[in-house]
Amino acid sequence: MSNALDYDGLVRLLRAGAARVKDGAEQLGRLDSAIGDGDHGVAMTRAMQALEQGIDGCQDKTPQALFKGVAWSVMSIDAGSTGPLMGSLLMGMMEPVGDADRVDCPLLASMFEAGLAKLRAISKAEVGDKTMIDALVPAVAALRAAAAGQRVADALDKAATAAEEGAERTKDFQARFGKARNLGERSLGHQDPGATSTAMLLRGFAEGAS
Repeated sequence: MSNALDYDGLVRLLRAGAARVKDGAEQLGRLDSAIGDGDHGVAMTRAMQALEQGIDGCQDKTPQALFKGVAWSVMSIDAGSTGPLMGSLLMGMMEPVGDADRVDCPLLASMFEAGLAKLRAISKAEVGDKTMIDALVPAVAALRAAAAGQRVADALDKAATAAEEGAERTKDFQARFGKARNLGERSLGHQDPGATSTAMLLRGFAEGAS
């Protein structure tokens, strides 16, 4: 595997991420039923289907066009906050790409950092608030730390592991956003579905890049 992903490699990465999340939809629904309204699995399935439609509709076979297409497609779904949050992440990831025809590890880290910044522009959540931020922030940090001299697949594997560990830690946090915040201390002991779906997406990305 090359140390950089071309257009086709990025398509494989995105499709693998979508497949992993859709496969985990039932688990996400169970997690959300404990502290929310139980629809996170359905919402993420819609988002991943939209992502796949964005790939299928991409006519300009460049990395920037690919991420722009999937971002707008995901943003367009009717699934509560899932569309704007996931769409903003993907839209932010597009911005550092420019006219590059391949994405190496340092560029991928920059893409995720920009995606996180874009997401934080619409979400005020911080680490410890029991949201997708709890998985994404450590994942992005791990990806940046691994970016120098590592294969994309290896760096993404480290990012996915960091995301999974971050999602696991949300069991110890009290929810401060979404419907779960209304539970107060009763949200303790439950893993956040948004952090979990984010970790699933990262694990899928790692698998798609390997």
